[in-house]
Amino acid sequence: MEYVVTIRPDTRDWQALLTHAVPIIDVRAPAEFAQGAVPGAINLPLMTDSERTAVGTCYKQQGQQAALALGHQLVNDDTREARIEAWREACLHYPNGYLCCARGGLRSKITQQWLHEAGVDYPRVEGGYKQLRQAAITAIETLSTLPQVLVGGFTGSGKTNLVNAQPLGVDLEGLAHHRGSSFGRTLAPQRSQASFENALAGVLLSKQLTWSHYPCPFWVLEDEGQTIGSNHLPLRLREQMIDAPIAVVEEPLDRRLERLRHDYFIDMQLAFCETYGEEQGWREYREYLHHGLFAIRRRLGLERYALFAERQRAAVDNQQRHGDTDGHFAWLIPLLESYYDPMYRYQLEKKAAKIIFRGDYHSVAAWLDARRNGDITAR
Repeated sequence: MEYVVTIRPDTRDWQALLTHAVPIIDVRAPAEFAQGAVPGAINLPLMTDSERTAVGTCYKQQGQQAALALGHQLVNDDTREARIEAWREACLHYPNGYLCCARGGLRSKITQQWLHEAGVDYPRVEGGYKQLRQAAITAIETLSTLPQVLVGGFTGSGKTNLVNAQPLGVDLEGLAHHRGSSFGRTLAPQRSQASFENALAGVLLSKQLTWSHYPCPFWVLEDEGQTIGSNHLPLRLREQMIDAPIAVVEEPLDRRLERLRHDYFIDMQLAFCETYGEEQGWREYREYLHHGLFAIRRRLGLERYALFAERQRAAVDNQQRHGDTDGHFAWLIPLLESYYDPMYRYQLEKKAAKIIFRGDYHSVAAWLDARRNGDITAR
């Protein structure tokens, strides 16, 4: 197989890599990659977790030369060729990418050398993931201090759609792979905390490129709590959000119910069946809805929980048999009226001094556009 080789220098431009989500061939062990990775990274390790552990132990006990010798012994012959071939394929697929290890040291240099011997010259990230991670932390610390407006509103008001429609909108829930409520999990697993922050930094950096295009730019974020599923908001961002002005979306119940129908009953059911197949998909979908209700059973009260759970089971049965999602409103409407709406109403009352606009979805969208374009004076 012939490979097109483009010789490019190694790089220390860590912020640019994050800004443009440049493909990264990350040669760290899978366990390291799982703890934290940058957007655009794929994990093609030089060593497996067990191989890395063995080499690390050898290094501590016998020193670097013995550890290197063990590494070459473990990653040899067919194993070495298979890994080189995987790297070559990735280099061909991502001609503008870079190699990366933990600190830009031995592992990425070895990978780079083996690729060179195989006819492929491919650059590496100097300083490795450690420097990329520091660049992400610095970006969040700096860019979080820029002006922002939060979008609030009851469940089903379309807040996430509104944020995503904004040129400077930052979808924190999308980055966290979680909608933020007891029903918030998605089919995509949540990122590790470091990976979540790295992805956030990439979005902030990329969107900041257009910051100067607007007379009065500001971040648009959903009014979130301190945590989104298992991810927590970086401290500096959270501090800025606490003092940020809020635009509240006020949608009638019928519009909210239609959004929730599509998001949680139609789209989620289809996603589960596409991922797991028809039979298992329905089981997973049923368990997803059950778990969302079960997680708040003590707050609902066990008697009310039992009533909602029975109605939920009947609604899923009816949906599976007849494709009708209307039955879900028998438990969703009282859940909104007795739990979610009062909870958010209470939270919003505590933030009353920060609310600077109220309106339906389209009114808030128009107001945000006018404010960004300098037609509304900020306060």
